[in-house]
Amino acid sequence: MSWPTLVFVLAVALGLGQALESVVQPTCSLKDNCNLGENLLTNPGGADGSVDVSGDKLESKIASIFEDKVNYSLKLFADDATTTILEYQTANLSDLHAGPLGNFSIHQLEKSLEEDDQVEEDERVYLYNIGKRFLAITQPFDPARNPDASSLCRRQMRQYLSALDNFDLWALKMHDASGKLNSGILNGNINQPGDFDQCMGIQQPMREQDQDQDQDGENLLRGQYCLAYAQPVLPHKSKRLQSFFKLLQSHGPFKSEFNDPGHRVPRYSLINWGICVPSGCSARDVEYTVAEYLANQTASTGITFNVRVEPQMCQVRDQRPWDRNTTWAVRFFLLVLSIAVLSTIYDRSTKSQPKQNAWCTAFSLDKNLRWLFSTSSAPGDIEAVHGIRFLNAMMLIFSHKSMAMFFNPYNNRTAMSESLGQPWTVIGRAASLYTDPFLLFSGMLTSYSLFGRLMKQQPIRLKNEYVSRLMRIVPPLAALILFCTYVLPLWGSGPQWNLVVGHHADICKKNWWRNLLFIHNYFGFSEMCLTHTHHLGIDTELFAVAPLLILGLWRWPRRGLAFLLLLCTVGTAARYYTTIVNQLSNYIYFGTNIQRLFRTADYMYSFPPHRSTVYIMGILLGYVLRKFQNAKLSSLQLRLGWLGATVCLLASLLGPAPMGDINYVYNSTHAAIYAAFAPIAWCLFFSWIVFVSHNGYKNKLTKLFAWRGFQVSTKLSYAIYLTQFPVFFFNVGRRRHIHHYYNFVSIILDTNEFISIFLASVALTVLFDAPFQNLKKLLIKRPAATALAPKAEEAAPTTQPITAPLHPHSD
Repeated sequence: MSWPTLVFVLAVALGLGQALESVVQPTCSLKDNCNLGENLLTNPGGADGSVDVSGDKLESKIASIFEDKVNYSLKLFADDATTTILEYQTANLSDLHAGPLGNFSIHQLEKSLEEDDQVEEDERVYLYNIGKRFLAITQPFDPARNPDASSLCRRQMRQYLSALDNFDLWALKMHDASGKLNSGILNGNINQPGDFDQCMGIQQPMREQDQDQDQDGENLLRGQYCLAYAQPVLPHKSKRLQSFFKLLQSHGPFKSEFNDPGHRVPRYSLINWGICVPSGCSARDVEYTVAEYLANQTASTGITFNVRVEPQMCQVRDQRPWDRNTTWAVRFFLLVLSIAVLSTIYDRSTKSQPKQNAWCTAFSLDKNLRWLFSTSSAPGDIEAVHGIRFLNAMMLIFSHKSMAMFFNPYNNRTAMSESLGQPWTVIGRAASLYTDPFLLFSGMLTSYSLFGRLMKQQPIRLKNEYVSRLMRIVPPLAALILFCTYVLPLWGSGPQWNLVVGHHADICKKNWWRNLLFIHNYFGFSEMCLTHTHHLGIDTELFAVAPLLILGLWRWPRRGLAFLLLLCTVGTAARYYTTIVNQLSNYIYFGTNIQRLFRTADYMYSFPPHRSTVYIMGILLGYVLRKFQNAKLSSLQLRLGWLGATVCLLASLLGPAPMGDINYVYNSTHAAIYAAFAPIAWCLFFSWIVFVSHNGYKNKLTKLFAWRGFQVSTKLSYAIYLTQFPVFFFNVGRRRHIHHYYNFVSIILDTNEFISIFLASVALTVLFDAPFQNLKKLLIKRPAATALAPKAEEAAPTTQPITAPLHPHSD
C-alpha cells in the first residue's frame, strides 16, 4: 500500500464524521505483527455475529489503526515556515481491495513507510544541495568569526547557518535581506541598502540547545540591520585603476573620510552596504566580517578597504516603552494642542459679544489663521521686502534640498554627478549667499524703526526690545528642538534613520541649551543641535549690538558712518584673509572636501564678525530710507543704478559658476574673492530694489516683489526656515530602496516635500509663533507714543507683530 493511498484513506475516513465514533477499537496494536484478515478486520457486527466488511467501515478502521503512523509521516508537511509542492500519483480507494485481504500485513505497511521516510530524506538532501548552490553564489556573513564575538552571537549564528542549510524560509529572508553587488557599478550603483523591512521583520524562537538561561528570557533571534561603510584604498597611482574607481565613486562631488561628520553632509566617497545578521551580534562583529570578506575578495590585488560599522547604525525592531522625557514631550504637545482647541471654542462662542478676553483667544486657531493668511498691509510698509524674502527663501530651500539628495542611493549616481557638474548648478551651490539678505533686512528694519523713533524724539526701551525679540523667536525654536529630539525619532525608521535623525537627536539631548542661549554657533557644526539654526545665533548676537551702532550713527553722523564703513572693510578683509590662510570655500565646488566645508562653517559662516558686513549694510540702508524719504532721482541716475545693480547680480551668480564644473580644481584666491565680495554684491542688488521701490519708482520687477500675497510667506518664513531640514532628513532617513535619477528638476520639485514643509510651518506658526506674539502684546503694552514705530503711517508695519510681523531674524 502506497503513501498517497494512506493519505487518501485518512481524508475519506475523517470526512465520515459520526461513522468514526461507531467503530470498535481494534484487537491488535501497531507493536504487534497481526494479520489484517484475522485481527484487524474483526468486528462483532450485528447480533447474528456476522462481520461487516463494508468499504466505509473498512476505511474507517484502517484510518483509526494507523493514525499515529500517518501523523508521524505527515510531519513533512506540518512545517508552517516552508511549503514544498510535490507531485504524487493518486490512487483509488478500490486499490486497497485489489488482492486478497488476508495477504495485506503490517510488514507491507512498514515497508511502505520506510519508502516514505526515504522520500523525505531524499527531499532533504535535494533541498540541501539547492541551498548549497544558492549560497555558493553569495556567501552569508558570519559575524561569529570575530574572535571576540559573544556567546549569544555564536549560538544565534549556529542556528541561522543550520536553518540556512535546511532551506528554512526565515533564514533565507535574513540572507536575502543583505545588500549584494548589482549591475551598473561603473554608473555609481555601488550603495546597496538591501531590504530593511524584510530584515527587521525577522523573529525566530531559538532552539532549546541554543537558549541561554542567563539571558533573562532572551530566547528570540531577531533580524538586525547594520549599515556598513567601506572605503577603497588603491595600492599605486595606476591611471586605469584610478579611472575605474573614479566612476565607481561617481566622480566624487564630495570627498569624504571616515572621520567626517555624516549627519549634516553626506560622506559621499564611502560605500554604504546594508547587512542583515542576528541581533545577538554586535557592530564590531559585523565590521570584522565585512572587512574579512572584502579582504578575501581583493586578495593578491593590493587593493584594501577600510571598513567601519558604527553601533548606532545597527537597528533591531524592539518595542520598548517610551522613556520619561519622550512621554513628557508628547504630553506637552498634546497640552498645547488642547489649549489651542479650547481657545478656538471660546473664540467662536464669544464672537458675538462686544468684547472678548484677549488672554483666552491668544491660542485661537481661527484668530491666528486669519492673521496668517491676511494680505492687508499698513501704510508705510516696505512692500518689496516680502517678495525678496520669498525669493531667497525658495532659493535656500532648493540649495538645502540639493544637499539632502546626495544622501539618497541612486543606481546611476555617476550619470547624476556628470549632469550636476555643470556651471548652471550655481543655483544650488551658493547656499550661503541666500542667507545674507535676511541679515541685511534684519539690520535694515531694526535701523528703520529706531531711527524713526529717534527722529520723533521718543524713548527707546532696549529692555523691552530684547524681551520682545526673545518672545518672538524662542517659543518656535524651543518647540522644534523638543520635537526633533524626543518625538521625531519615533516617527519612522530606515537604513540611514539613525544617522540623519537619531544622531541629531542625540546631539540635541546634550547641547540644546546652547541654542536657547543663542551661542551654539561658536561650538562648531559637528556638535551643533540642529545645525541649520546657526543663523539665529548670528542674527541675535548682531541684534544685541545694533542699537549701539545706530545710536552712534545718530549722534555723530560722520564719525558713525566712517566707523560703520571701517567695520565693513575690516569684515571683508577678514573674510578674504581667513579663506586664504585656512583654505576655505563658501562656495560648494565640485569635488569639495567635507573637512573644508566644516572648517568654512566653523571659521567663517557661523562667526558673527565675518557675517557683520551685510548686517551693517542693512543698518545703513535703514538710515538712508529714513534720511532720504521721497528722494528724487533723474532718469540717468535710475539707469546707472539699475545697471550697477544688474552687474552686482551677475557678478555674484555667474562669477563663481566655473567653480561648479566637474573638472574644477580648488583655487584659494577664487574662493577668497567669492567669500569677500559676493555677499556684498548680492545684497547691493536687493538694496537698490528696496530703495527705489520705497521711494515710488515702480517697474515690473518692483511690482512683482511688492505683490501683497508675499506677506503670507513673510509670516511663514521663520517656520519654513526651521522646519525644512527636519522634513528633508525625515525623508532621507526613511528611504528604503535605490532610486533612479532622471533630472535635477524632478528631484528638487518634490511636491510632497513642499506640502509637508508648508503644513509643518503652518502648524508651528499657529501653535507657537502667533500665540506668543499675542501674549507679547499683552505683556508688553506700548502706548502709541512709545511704540517701536511712532505712527502706523510712518513706520514699517513689520514692527507691529500681529498685523504684519517681521521675519524672525529681524524682529
